[in-house]
Amino acid sequence: MAGQWFESVAEAQRRARKRLPRSVYDALIAGSEKGVTLRDNVDAFAEIGFAPHTAGLRDKRDLTTTVLDQPLSMPVLISPTGVQAVHPDGEVAVARAAAARGTAIGLSSFASKPVEEVVAANPQTFFQLYWIGGRDDVLRRIERARAAGVAGLILTLDWSFSHSRDWGSPHIPERLTARELLRFAPQGLRHPRWLASYVRSGRLPALTVPNMADLGGPAPTFFGAYGQWMQTPPPSWEDLRWLREQWDGPFLLKGVIRVDDAKRAVDAGMSAISVSNHGGNNLDGTPATIRALPAVVDAVGDEIEVLLDGGIRRGSDVVKAVALGARAVMIGRAYLWGLAAAGQAGVENVLDILRNGIDSTLLALGHGSVHDLTRGDVVVPPGFPRALGLTDAP
Repeated sequence: MAGQWFESVAEAQRRARKRLPRSVYDALIAGSEKGVTLRDNVDAFAEIGFAPHTAGLRDKRDLTTTVLDQPLSMPVLISPTGVQAVHPDGEVAVARAAAARGTAIGLSSFASKPVEEVVAANPQTFFQLYWIGGRDDVLRRIERARAAGVAGLILTLDWSFSHSRDWGSPHIPERLTARELLRFAPQGLRHPRWLASYVRSGRLPALTVPNMADLGGPAPTFFGAYGQWMQTPPPSWEDLRWLREQWDGPFLLKGVIRVDDAKRAVDAGMSAISVSNHGGNNLDGTPATIRALPAVVDAVGDEIEVLLDGGIRRGSDVVKAVALGARAVMIGRAYLWGLAAAGQAGVENVLDILRNGIDSTLLALGHGSVHDLTRGDVVVPPGFPRALGLTDAP
């Protein structure tokens, strides 16, 4: 990794932007409509301060925790993201990096690599489902994940098919036909290192989603599977209870932002929930997840594990989330920028940045463990939290 090391997630993002073709980089930024939620997810963390100590600090800090019965080296997990055309090794490289740093990975149904390969690279793999097709379709995907040996399931529901972006959406083809390759050639030639990585691998970026197929069957294209998803009626809470009955292991519901939905998730038998707004890719105007976290924790934190997903860019962000009651956080764009910048080593670099930031923040706060963090360690300004879904809310 000599010469490739970077000291911040912001630097990983700069390198990713320089290395990737414009359309690929823009797909990572994504967001919806005006980008209000996209920005608030990140900017809200800057509104929270710390209350550090001066003396009596701990010379050793323990960052370890457990999430969904999995031991983790720190309260950070890899969040599932779709087709990763930023690097030829895609999710397998991410899985190896997570394993090397002692943490778990969420693998998307829309991933470019099959679940069997990812589990082989990191047994601490949680397979993420979307509600696509009928119950039989969903069950077949669960059984494939079970056979692969995944550690648990994630069901993602925070998506409303909002496509409009004020800054424009990147062109992403359904297939890399000769015409599309010719159209894309100028971008590829302007980013020779990215192009060379695929030339060396001997294959073009995968635009199919193998985990949406039966094992050994032909993989649909990303947009083919996406179209089926758009045409599938959204699941009911009864569907979620049925789904929970099909899986006797750890089960996380991703996309909870309201207190009433968090309570329903508990009633449906979920093991954990992730306070998430899909990284600002869902309904624009939804508050930052860190704003919604405290009310959700207050409502169900004693009954279910609560994670936070959205806006994490440094270790101190992780500490703020844990201090406000999150069991751990899930990261998305941060590790994708690392993957783009330097492959597996870049993802490991991002995880090291977060680990070092967590450790140094714990030192300043005078704690020897992430489990010692409380709300007294952070300064939350008046009006910062958003308590959604409370019957007595104004």
